Parts: sequence; C-alpha cells; structure tokens
Amino acid sequence: MDELSEKDFVVIDDFMNPEDYSSIRTFFLEHLPYFTKAGIGALDENVIRHDIRGDHTYWLDRKRDEHLNGFWNMVDDAIANFNRFCFLSLAGYEFHLAAYPPESHYERHLDQFNKRNNRTITMVYYLNEGWKKGDGGELEIFIPIPESDQEESVIIEPHAGRMVMFKSAVVPHCVRPSNINRYSLTGWLLQQPSSLGYLLG
Repeated sequence: MDELSEKDFVVIDDFMNPEDYSSIRTFFLEHLPYFTKAGIGALDENVIRHDIRGDHTYWLDRKRDEHLNGFWNMVDDAIANFNRFCFLSLAGYEFHLAAYPPESHYERHLDQFNKRNNRTITMVYYLNEGWKKGDGGELEIFIPIPESDQEESVIIEPHAGRMVMFKSAVVPHCVRPSNINRYSLTGWLLQQPSSLGYLLG
C-alpha cells in the first residue's frame, strides 16, 4: 500500500498461491474459444481499432465463474485493504481475461472512459509461463519526474504469477508488441459499482 501510494504503481511476484494460479490459467485456456475482439470506448461508443488495440477478451462474472473463487476472495480482500489503509471507498470491480496474439499491442492510454471515470486501481495478473526476453508483450508505464515536465518509462515483464497494480486515472501505459501469445487477467477496482452490465474497454 505504501509503495503504491508513493510511486503510483507496484509489482508483486508470486502474488497468489500455486493452486489459485493454476485454477485461473486452466480456466483461461478452457475459455479461449469464447474470447471476442476488444474495442475501445464504452457501450455505444465502443469501436474496433486494430491499429490501437489488438487483444481479445472474455469478461468475468462472479456468479457464473465460481470456479475462480480464490481469485474473487482475493479481490474482496484487496478492496477491504485499500478502503482501510488508503481511504478509497471502493465499492465494486470489473475483470476480464485478455489474450494478445502475436504481433498485437495496445497503444498508450489511461484506464478511464470519457463518460465514466470510476476506475480507481488497475490490476494485471500475468499467466505467461516460460516468458523470456524477446517474447514481447511487456507493460510499459509512464511516470512523471517530480519538479520536471519530463517522465520516465518503466518496463514490466509479464512473467507468470506477477501482479501489477497502478492508479487507473494517473498512470499512462501501453502494451508493447507481443511476439507470442500473451495472457493476463486484468481488471479494475471501482469507486462505484457498475450497473451497466459488461462494459467494454
């Protein structure tokens, strides 16, 4: 919590126990046939832009996807801890599985919509077993340099079991071009729960 508050992002390896990791990755692979091409923008503003974003996603539902109970329990704990120690008043969440095929990427952006800005904490949990340098798909985040109009670039490698958390509204980021299939579970902790069903973006 302290590191996230100070740096706006945090990277934690081996974030979940091996059993929960295995359950998530198995679920991911079993549901790959049901992934759909991701767009940009929410609801009626959502459009497919291959030049901006190349991933495919599968939106999660807690009631339907009860096999992921270990993950959902972790989300509950994360919300409770953020509310207790960071006074964020988080009240909801939304998560999807994301698959980047070879030669896909996601251009620099913030995790907010023009007409909906309740995403507060972004969470990215990687499922890429055997990832090595040259495989691509790294997360690149951009952090302002204090007392300067410059920023620094931080490259985060998408190793299996690694969790990245950052402040959704203030950390620009991109996914660099991937040379292999790149898998993650990605989502957001919300200031207000969504009542609009599956929101794209």
